Amino acid sequence: MNFYRCFRIFGWNFTITPGRFIMTGLVAIMLAIVSIRLLTGFGVVTNLSDETPWGLWIAFDVMCGVALAGGGYSTTLLVSIFRFDEFEVVCRGALLTSLLGYLLVLAGLFLDIGQWFNSWRPYFSWGYSSVLFEVFWCISIYTSILTFEFFEIFTERVLTKRLHRYIVRVLPIFIVIGLIFPMMHQSSLGGLFLIMKERMFPLWWSEFLPLYFLMSSFFVGSAMVGVESSFASKAYGHGIPHNVMKKLTRIGGCIMLVYLLMKIYDLFTMNLWSYVFQGGLQSNMYCIEMLFGIIIPIIIIFSPIADTKFGLAGYAWLTVLGVVVNRMNCVFTSMYESGSYFPSAGEIFISIGLVSAGALVYAFLVENLNILGRKHAVQINVHKNKDIRSLIWAFVRPNN
Repeated sequence: MNFYRCFRIFGWNFTITPGRFIMTGLVAIMLAIVSIRLLTGFGVVTNLSDETPWGLWIAFDVMCGVALAGGGYSTTLLVSIFRFDEFEVVCRGALLTSLLGYLLVLAGLFLDIGQWFNSWRPYFSWGYSSVLFEVFWCISIYTSILTFEFFEIFTERVLTKRLHRYIVRVLPIFIVIGLIFPMMHQSSLGGLFLIMKERMFPLWWSEFLPLYFLMSSFFVGSAMVGVESSFASKAYGHGIPHNVMKKLTRIGGCIMLVYLLMKIYDLFTMNLWSYVFQGGLQSNMYCIEMLFGIIIPIIIIFSPIADTKFGLAGYAWLTVLGVVVNRMNCVFTSMYESGSYFPSAGEIFISIGLVSAGALVYAFLVENLNILGRKHAVQINVHKNKDIRSLIWAFVRPNN
């Protein structure tokens, strides 16, 4: 039985595959749970409490989401400011991934507001002394700028060429402004933990936390570009030249190396080595984070292993997972006692649903706009017999 259907409505294409059908179902479940959460509050859907106010939505949807969406500003900085023109091939894909990431972050922030109907208040009641206020405003402004930058791609197909030319002329101004805000809120998210010294496990607290968050968002940005390009290559045959991807990730690797040296400096200056080897969940999670998320990726990217496609993919995935583990450790492992909090099924399904929604929108836009350097919409090649790998990737290989 053929489950692959390509729909065309008003000139826009979208193909339903088994993977996308499953993701659509997950989005529907998410919307149902979101409705319950908005009507009943936190009590029914979440396991949040006054003792554990930060849950999965803050740790994964916001903290991890903001970091993983850093590919947009990092590649823009390299191309537009430092003039690495060879990286232009990844700019549009990074921009789309970053925009979708920030939109999902805003959705996560909205859901984590206790009285969601008061979500408009930060726009009018300014809390100058609040770090979260600064984070909220920076994320909101930067998301608006990303939307405008993406609008330039949208106008290539939909609106008049004259309007497109006007947008292209003013776009550099927004690009320069847009580079300021992510650096502010990426570091400010780390600044949130500075006042929690007495509560956090010593291995994760540092005066350099704002800088750590900013640096990690930069090097995970290039790694995220690698992950996104691997999916695009499998689904759409869009490959990035190996030498370009290697150079981009090595720039991130240099930042990662400085990050590691600063972490070692903290261990010496604050006499934390005893915590590293004391055993237990917290010290073990720290060792896992540093070994698999930092040390091994550095070895890979500065060794001949990086000359292989498998090596670059391994570096990208380990770096992304390492930053995810770091953010989860900062929120959960470092502050919560073991067993004091575990996300509810509602929290988990909402997070999975948000990721699924982002993947579906990404697929729709890539198939209809010039995201991957193609002048025409991507067409999906449909076959009756598909292997398991096609379902895992959740996309179908298109015609070249």
